Amino acid sequence: MNILTNLLPKTDASPRSRRRRRGIELKSSEEIATMRQASRIVATVLKEIAERVEPGLTTADLDAYAESRIREMGATPSFKGYYGFPASICSCINDEVVHGIPTAKKVIRRGDVLKVDTGAYFQGFHGDSCITIAVGEVKPEAAKLIQIAEETLYKGIEQVKAGNYLMDIAGAIQDHAEANGFKIVEDYTGHGVGRNLHEEPSVFNIRTHELPNVKLKAGMTLAIEPILNAGSKHTRTLSDRWTVVTVDRSLSAQFEHTVLVTETGYEILTDRSVL
Repeated sequence: MNILTNLLPKTDASPRSRRRRRGIELKSSEEIATMRQASRIVATVLKEIAERVEPGLTTADLDAYAESRIREMGATPSFKGYYGFPASICSCINDEVVHGIPTAKKVIRRGDVLKVDTGAYFQGFHGDSCITIAVGEVKPEAAKLIQIAEETLYKGIEQVKAGNYLMDIAGAIQDHAEANGFKIVEDYTGHGVGRNLHEEPSVFNIRTHELPNVKLKAGMTLAIEPILNAGSKHTRTLSDRWTVVTVDRSLSAQFEHTVLVTETGYEILTDRSVL
């Protein structure tokens, strides 16, 4: 789940500050094991939704399914009630960018570009992930947007290892998106994730001097989540105060994984391909 960086909650105050640097918590092996379970729940739900999506379903149908499955697996939905968000998934179609509220009035149609973002809270830790689904046969420009958005996420993940920096991730994301003619939404970022849904650091998708260029350390857990638009990078928020859309009605796509930093590289905790 993306959120404006100035809304990020502070990391919880606990006696484990000895493992923190600049407010960033390094997870223990036991905590990582729990995060794997939380993230596996998220990955399972998203994989199942991708397999079940078809024209005629509503986004409320997907939300009900996600909540039921998350609870069946012993977790609770991370998003429901977060800052007052009313659902267990964010569902966005076509020009909707982030934070779309599921509703029975929004029917999924053939050719749609559907984004589904969800999180699960399990035994004190969160997992967080997002996918973009082509509903049936989509237009070539939509198919390319989805493909490049997913590639862009993995370009960023490839830069994850102890000793690298946040701007290594951001630069790889920015370069791949721009080389393929797409714009990165700059208003929303990835984030640390763990005991809280949003933790430090903010994980930018473009090179910036806005925040310190944090050095990655083993035990960090990051939600990396670039958003690509086919047209303008600029967005606006609808009157529901949640749903964000592109200003020019262009298509938008997003992918996200919860990723563990290791000494030699990374582990994708929300990897759907291993299920």
